[in-house]
Amino acid sequence: MDGIINVYKEAGYTSFDVVAKLRGILKQKKIGHTGTLDPDAEGVLPVCIGKATKVCGYLTEKDKTYQALLHLGITTDTQDMSGRILKEHAPEISEEELIGIIQSFTGKLKQIPPMYSALKVGGKKLCDLARAGIEVERKAREIEIYSIRKIRIQLPYVSMEVHCSKGTYIRTLCHEIGEKAGCGGCMEKLLRTETAGFTLEHACRLREIEAIVKGLDEKKRKISDLLLPVDAVLDGYPMVKAEKGMEKLLRNGGTLPASHTRPASGAPSGIYRMYDAQGMFIGLFRYDIGKNAFKPEKMFL
Repeated sequence: MDGIINVYKEAGYTSFDVVAKLRGILKQKKIGHTGTLDPDAEGVLPVCIGKATKVCGYLTEKDKTYQALLHLGITTDTQDMSGRILKEHAPEISEEELIGIIQSFTGKLKQIPPMYSALKVGGKKLCDLARAGIEVERKAREIEIYSIRKIRIQLPYVSMEVHCSKGTYIRTLCHEIGEKAGCGGCMEKLLRTETAGFTLEHACRLREIEAIVKGLDEKKRKISDLLLPVDAVLDGYPMVKAEKGMEKLLRNGGTLPASHTRPASGAPSGIYRMYDAQGMFIGLFRYDIGKNAFKPEKMFL
């Protein structure tokens, strides 16, 4: 079984829990997820199965879109409502001023990861250190928030849609907005609505997937109906097709002269999706202009 399933991660599960449960449901060991979601968060979690695990790194790099609920007036040690309350201060701010503060967080920013996170420092997870009462210095990381839209304010709550780069902590964004507003704040709820082209509309909960495997799905779906082929998520790379007779060379990971592909020449340097003459996806190949040839970057056979 090879492909990608768009899983709806429910609150209460870690991303690793989802992978572990899918291994049991699908009787498949080779499974990996494409970006950690906090246990209390919900939403889109693409899961790669079989040969598709090779694409996990590519999907993790993609932008994300979230629907977040900010709770102003409460500061916690985890930057969300699961943590210990450190201070409370009723928000005293106009809607116009608050919107201005929120929008000031768009663009390229430096963000310090929260202590309660899965990032490692010195081989130890920050969250494990935090639970032991240890706080360590964390380096600020560059992130980008492309937009904050659909802002709805009903104090002390603020609902907003955030489109951001990988590595962005929405909890930290909520915390920083609260600090700038002068009252503190934390994340109340988080829903990931889109990543790498996967959306909520087609996401399946674990219980749905289990019902499909057991033949109990009301919609009569098969597991193959949920599996997206690997190359479908790599469509950002241009396609190139090898001539007939090049199958053995391709499968052996050899360098393919551009003269044996279609288009045969004139391609810019970069990474391409390589297919054999029968249309089977082989992998990602890098085109070398100097050698006028395609060299394998990552094979998916």
